[in-house]
Amino acid sequence: MNLVNPTSLFYGAPVVSRSPIFLHPTRKSQPFSSFSSNFSSISAILTKEQQSNPPEKQQLKQTHMELSFDFKNYMLEKADLVNQALNDAVPVKNPPKIHESMRYSLLAGGKRVRPVLCLAACALVGGEESTAMPAACAVEMIHTMSLMHDDLPCMDNDDFRRGKPTNHMVYGEEVAVLAGDALLSFAFEHIATSTKGVSSDRILRAIGELAKCIGSEGLVAGQVVDICSEGADVGVDHLEFIHLHKTAALLEGSVVLGAIMGGGSDVEIEKLRKFARSIGLLFQVVDDILDVTKSSEELGKTAGKDLVSDKTTYPKLLGIDKSREFAEELKEEAIEQLSEFDQRKAAPLIALANYIAYRQN
Repeated sequence: MNLVNPTSLFYGAPVVSRSPIFLHPTRKSQPFSSFSSNFSSISAILTKEQQSNPPEKQQLKQTHMELSFDFKNYMLEKADLVNQALNDAVPVKNPPKIHESMRYSLLAGGKRVRPVLCLAACALVGGEESTAMPAACAVEMIHTMSLMHDDLPCMDNDDFRRGKPTNHMVYGEEVAVLAGDALLSFAFEHIATSTKGVSSDRILRAIGELAKCIGSEGLVAGQVVDICSEGADVGVDHLEFIHLHKTAALLEGSVVLGAIMGGGSDVEIEKLRKFARSIGLLFQVVDDILDVTKSSEELGKTAGKDLVSDKTTYPKLLGIDKSREFAEELKEEAIEQLSEFDQRKAAPLIALANYIAYRQN
């Protein structure tokens, strides 16, 4: 199905707010053993990047990167806490099959980037981590649901996710759909009933924010336009709309929920919202690059799917080199939004932005 002038049809959605950088993408400016390996090259990458920059830029980048920050251990520690919380939140109950299906995908590993973003944003604005943990779990439940549904034969038709058979390959399509639905509904219940030490007004605001970012003006909007765009001749603006909704919206929700639960001011929340939108689009640009430069074994999922399905990607529109330049711009835009925060408290988010930019799977 070809969409005529898609940007005019969809840019009314309130989830995103366009910034000049997004209009000019070429403007110059699992088990813990495998989880741990995802971060083994981070310090080397950052060191290499620092050495390649002129001296006048190195001091600024040192401030931004907080090179002394132990990002690998931070991620492992926070992911462990999130995994424990998820395990506790979704025990096996009656009927067992649906709960086993929910747990199969929810506890299948993964980097836990979204819940860690939520916890880090909460801490950045002065909140206690425990107050944001239910929200952090909720965004991971919703992310898992989106992957389960994405993998279905009627969507992307994928057989592997995180190096394991996809949910519908193990439990059947009917159960996979229902398990995803159950995770989606439980995510909101979990925030409403398990959040402690936060005012009811902020909990309500967080629930509204999360619903908006995944609904027909958020994640679902991006998914629908993506499906309708397969095989169509689309441009950068159209592609940006898809990914600001399909990918960035939930990353935005993760960060904003953490800031809300942590007691952040409206000004702080909006700065973090802009940070999240930049890293959300960055995540997808890098994902597109990896899809054509890495193997299925390296990615833990089927590589080259976008080429096979004739999807429009950033490398297809811009080429690999320009896509990498765009990714670098987005990373810098994201980090700039954190410049007025305490840089020690901002270190996890700065490191996460760098990790998303330089990740290898």
